[in-house]
Formats: sequence, C-alpha cells, structure tokens
Amino acid sequence: MRQLMWFRTDLRVHDNSALAAAMAAGPTLALFLLSPGEWQAHNDAPAKVDFWLRNLAALQQQLQQLNVPLLIAEADTWSAAPQVLSRICEQHSIAAVQVNDEYGVHESRRDAACASLLEQQGVAFKGHLDQLFFQPGSLLTQSGTYFQVYSQFRKVCYRRLQIALPRCWPRPTAQAPLPIASDPVPTHIAGFTSPSTSLQQFWPAGEDEAQRRLEAFAAEQMEWYDQRRDIPSVPGTSQLSSYLAAGVISPRQCLHAALAVNQGEFDSGNPGVVCWINELLWREFYKHILVGYPRVSMGRAFRRETDAVAWRHAPADLAAWQQGRTGIPIIDAAMRQLVATGWMHNRLRMVVAMFLTKNLLIDWREGERFFMQHLVDGDLAANNGGWQWSSSTGTDSAPYFRIFNPLSQSTRFDPDGRFIRHWLPELVGLNKKDIHNPHHTAQLGGGLFGGIDYPRPIVDLAKSRSRALAAFKCLPHLSAIEADA
Repeated sequence: MRQLMWFRTDLRVHDNSALAAAMAAGPTLALFLLSPGEWQAHNDAPAKVDFWLRNLAALQQQLQQLNVPLLIAEADTWSAAPQVLSRICEQHSIAAVQVNDEYGVHESRRDAACASLLEQQGVAFKGHLDQLFFQPGSLLTQSGTYFQVYSQFRKVCYRRLQIALPRCWPRPTAQAPLPIASDPVPTHIAGFTSPSTSLQQFWPAGEDEAQRRLEAFAAEQMEWYDQRRDIPSVPGTSQLSSYLAAGVISPRQCLHAALAVNQGEFDSGNPGVVCWINELLWREFYKHILVGYPRVSMGRAFRRETDAVAWRHAPADLAAWQQGRTGIPIIDAAMRQLVATGWMHNRLRMVVAMFLTKNLLIDWREGERFFMQHLVDGDLAANNGGWQWSSSTGTDSAPYFRIFNPLSQSTRFDPDGRFIRHWLPELVGLNKKDIHNPHHTAQLGGGLFGGIDYPRPIVDLAKSRSRALAAFKCLPHLSAIEADA
C-alpha cells in the first residue's frame, strides 16, 4: 500500500521517524509543499527560505538513492493544504500520509484539518515523534500541568533519558523504483529576495554538512563549550541551530554525539558536554511550552499580567536598533552580524533583546518579529522563548529587575573588542578599553574621538534602567509581591 511522506521541517533521510515508518509500510512517495503566503505571514526570513530550498535540493538527491520520488506542490497558505494533499493522494492511490509532528498552533490546526479530510476518503494520517525526545504531555508536574520552570523540567528529562534513551533510526534501504518522476526543486520563491552569496556560504546545505559540523564540534569544541559559548569572537558554539530548525539533523543525533563524548553521562562528567546537552533540553522545553500554553505562539505573553506593560511606541529608536546604529558598539555589532549572516551569537541575542525591551522599553514582539525576518535558524519556540525570557514576560524568565548592562556585557565577553572591530570597522582604531564606549572618553575630556563617524548612544543606560523598573513595578502582581516582602 502506497505511502506519502510529507516533508516539512525534517529535511533528511537519516534518523527520520516518519520516513522510516513510511518505507517500512509500503512503496513511498515524498512531498514538499511550497507555502509562500504562509511563510510571509509567519515572517520567515528570505535567507531561511533559501536555506530550505537548498536543503530540499540536497534531500532530493538523497531520496533518489532510495528510489523515492519527490513531488513539489504549492499550497500558498496552510488552509489550502488539505485539498492539495487530497488531490495528490487520489492521483497516486495513497493509503497513508506519514508526517513528523509539528507543534505551533497553526501547524497543529493544519494537520488536524488534513487528517479530517483524508479520513473521509479513506486515507490514514499518521504523526510521529521526531523533533523532540518526549511527546508533549508526557512530562507533567505532580499536579498534571506542563512545567513552567526549566530546571524542574530538566530533572524529569534526565530521569526519563537514563531509563530509555531515544533511538536513532537508520537510513532506510532503497525501495524498488516507482514509475513516477520527481519534480524540479525551485531555486527561488516569488516574494522572497535572494540572499547574498556570502550569506549562503555561511550555511552550506545538506545532511553531510550538518554531520560534518556535528562531528567537528564534538571532536574539537564540545568539551570546552561551557567556557567558550559566551565569547562571540571565537567559534565556541556548534552553529547547528539552522540545521536543527530545518530538520537537516535531529536532536537525537546531537544527543548521541554528546553522550559519546561524555561516556554516556547526562548530568555529570565533562561540564562542557553537560552544558550543551542542557541547550538541547532548553530547545525541548520551549516546544513543550508551545503545546501546553498555546497563547505564546499567538503573540501573547506567557505571564498574562505583563500584557499590561506600557511599552513605548518609538519608531526612531526601533529603527536605530534594527539598523545597528544605537551608539552602543556591542549592540550594533550584533545587529550587523544578524543582518549579514542570518545568525547571531546566543549571548548577544540576550543582550540585544534586553536592550530593546528594557533600555528602550519597546515591545518584545517587535524584536521577535525582526529576528524571524532575518534568522536562518528562525524557530517559533526557541525565538519566542528567548525573547520572552529576556523581556521578563515568559516562562522561567529573567526577573524584571535583572537588566543586562550592555557595556558590562561587552567588556566581559568581548574584552579585547575583537568582535566589535569585525562588525564595526569604523571603530577598528580604538584601544580595547575605549572601543566599548567610544564617546564616553570624549565626554570626559579626552577629545580623541570627537570626530568619530559613529553615533552617540540613543539612550542613557542608567535612566532607561530606572524607567524599565518603574514600568514593571507598577504591575499589580509585582506591587503585591513587594508589599508581602
């Protein structure tokens, strides 16, 4: 009985739960739906769409080796997906559609609508656990609710993983050829500008590249991850996030690689490896949050009371932040890295997010949207979780009074100014002290930088910190907490 493997954010043939199930069940066809209207509505970056297409082309070559034809169809929005699937299933006499589960509200509604229509024509719709180690809803608090605190969630994950480690599925064996031709994979989608060649070169496509990066990180960097991950000028991170977001590599493959380095230990052994495993579990945590608290994928704060924060409408300040001209070098360098490469170092994601939401007091949703519009690794759960953590509106978030000082962060994590010099060449001549706050010396009478071609800070950090504290303190729940203290 013919199977249809519907690829989404799982563009690989190794360790692919749904593909393994499909090819075990019968002759298999593959499908990918182009949904430009939906991608635009979800603010997917042009660089991300380009990365998908390049990985889709690489996937097609892998599928050819398995004799699995890849069909390309268009459903401009996900509301059109059920009818498109229905037509393809009828055309090719499909008995079952196999998918790997996705967890956003719109994704869940799309899959439910597809399953309902296909059921009417006698076609099964089978979902599989693939993006996560644990099925959402299988890890709950003693009161039967989804975890809201990462440390508690992590403890339960450790216990479950030690009992039963999730397996990696082998690459399926090739099936007998089918009399069906693959469709050409487009190289461009209307409405999405093509990224620069230099940006594409940051992110080569294909499973082989993802595996190469994982193997190199495991061999050379993972044991030092806890010491190097916060330094943006050194290659201390795996840079696998784009491949994980597109499903070119699986979290199970990453976990097994880490355990191989750490001799099977999750929470002991090498601190660097343990730290990286925790990052995989943070990713897991935020996807569980999507399911347990769907409001976070609909533009709402996890902490409902913070919807009352009086965010500033400040278009000029927002534009300065977006364009990397705030006058705070570490902020501007990070934003320029994002626009140029489609990626930003994780420490700096927190720094720029706190600057926008605390120092500029601009709604976190503006930052979340801008990041998605530029990130190659744009992922709803991780991006939303990070922004709500930084803005003190989310689950397990930073306390409202914890506000990163970008100058302190800059001197601590880029002490020599190497990262700043790379992205702000106009400051390349400054010494390692002055480069973090170039206009400060001039104000103190040094006079060396009076003619520097670099904007002055758009905000006073001390005054803006006080403004942010006042905005959060006036929320009713915080007033009550402080009265009880």
